[in-house]
Amino acid sequence: MLLLAVDTATPAVTVALHDGDSVVAESHQVDARRHGELLLPSVDKVLAEAGLRLDAVTGIVVGVGPGPYTGLRVGLVTASTFAAALGVPVHGLCTLDGLAYAAGTAGIEGPFVVATDARRKEVYWARYEDPRTRTGEPAVDRPADIADQVAGLPAVGAGALLYPEVFADARGPEHQSAAALASLAAERLAAGAEFLPPTPLYLRRPDAQVPKNYKVVTPK
Repeated sequence: MLLLAVDTATPAVTVALHDGDSVVAESHQVDARRHGELLLPSVDKVLAEAGLRLDAVTGIVVGVGPGPYTGLRVGLVTASTFAAALGVPVHGLCTLDGLAYAAGTAGIEGPFVVATDARRKEVYWARYEDPRTRTGEPAVDRPADIADQVAGLPAVGAGALLYPEVFADARGPEHQSAAALASLAAERLAAGAEFLPPTPLYLRRPDAQVPKNYKVVTPK
């Protein structure tokens, strides 16, 4: 087994290779405006570090979000393209699940909350009973609107760190890690678990809207 994991649903452009037992190489850069520019060089970097070629990959793992429109699509399109070119499966995982798994590696047992920055003064968030068990579906909300639901719980992710008045026990990891995502995928593959399709999890409508009333510009 050789899994190539990528995630661009957050400001982190993160890539990792996992051989079924452990992470063999990883790359991690935080730059919310350069997902498209940084992702492919990061893939090249981890392959070179591992001394492997892309055709050695047996499966693609990708974070499906939730996340902002543009950055999220970079990782998903890249993952699907690699999978089609190599003839290998692509396994989708919730980005928040990857952060939760990383939190477990950092020593958090649960229950706890994962929250990432959704912009517009909102967070993408979910509650976890433990690093591998999410309770309910991911959501997008203003932090003040979920204060009662997250009160007293440890919280990880950049969204939690942005709003300490709501997430009083905010801590790291701050950003997504493809290494954690790949490790979680390897566990789920070994257990025969199902994965999400490689389609974006947006949770809200895009900013761009089709005009309701078109202005007439042709002469009468």
